Amino acid sequence: MPKKVFLSLKYPQLAIDMLKQAGFDITINENNNPIPQEELINICQEYDALLSTGSNKIDAHFLKSCQHLDIISQFAVGYDNIDVQAAKQFGIVIGNAPGAMTEATADVAFGLMIMVSRKMVHMHKTIEKGQWNHFIPTANLGFELDGKTLGVFGLGTIGRVMAKRCKAAYGMNIIYHNRSKNQEAEDTLNAKYVSFDELLTQSDVISVHSNLTEETKGLFDKDAFAKMKDSAIFINTARGGIHNEADLIEALKAGSIWGAGLDVTNPEPMQPNNPLLQMENVAVLPHIGSSTVEARNEMARMSAQNIIDFYKTGKIPYPVN
Repeated sequence: MPKKVFLSLKYPQLAIDMLKQAGFDITINENNNPIPQEELINICQEYDALLSTGSNKIDAHFLKSCQHLDIISQFAVGYDNIDVQAAKQFGIVIGNAPGAMTEATADVAFGLMIMVSRKMVHMHKTIEKGQWNHFIPTANLGFELDGKTLGVFGLGTIGRVMAKRCKAAYGMNIIYHNRSKNQEAEDTLNAKYVSFDELLTQSDVISVHSNLTEETKGLFDKDAFAKMKDSAIFINTARGGIHNEADLIEALKAGSIWGAGLDVTNPEPMQPNNPLLQMENVAVLPHIGSSTVEARNEMARMSAQNIIDFYKTGKIPYPVN
């Protein structure tokens, strides 16, 4: 009897075709809405494997209730929605899709930086409101990025590509803070390792690319924003939980920092009455870092391959635990 796989959303056709061709019996959540946890638990009782995403709460309760599952393959790079230790306890293999969205997410971070520096979202709104009138020499001024200092928090794969783009386009100086030094970035980009406080005080643009952990949760708070330059831009394309959104709003209102660009918010989705959406120096996107055909297809391939290889060889190519 073929193994049964449940797809919690309608993922790209590539994943569906791969699993079908490998002989799996698959079922797809065709309505494409996130399934509440208890409903997903009940569904999974009939399946051997789950292809999930970040909107699924895979905590200890879920894993205990679904400990019969052999593997959960995450259609994402991040897996902070999964209790990895509990999965290990119950013998459930967890896989993900690392590196699939590197270029796409770096593009979004780079784009947000430019959008914020020139108030592009706000200026677009002025046209919609009929406020594009006569030329005023001192109005709506942004600032240029050439020669500025980029501070990268979490200089991994995506952070390094972001830094490469900034170096090539604007000759930006690169500083970074990591748990450990990134020698490749230091050699190729002349990046300089600094303390967290130095990152805050020296950067003209801070771009966040770290994982969400207990150490990084809420790290960018009122104290952190107070140490930043009042001309600095804060960019977060990693996880919304890394910044304290109420503190970010207050910092922007007080002029402690100049602007912010977010592809992730805290919480998600952001409410339409959030004050950030009305600020001149802010650009917010609805978590579209991986939203390219290329990235989503690669995520599909990797997450499907985890399941296929697990049942074929007992090992997976992209393991979390």
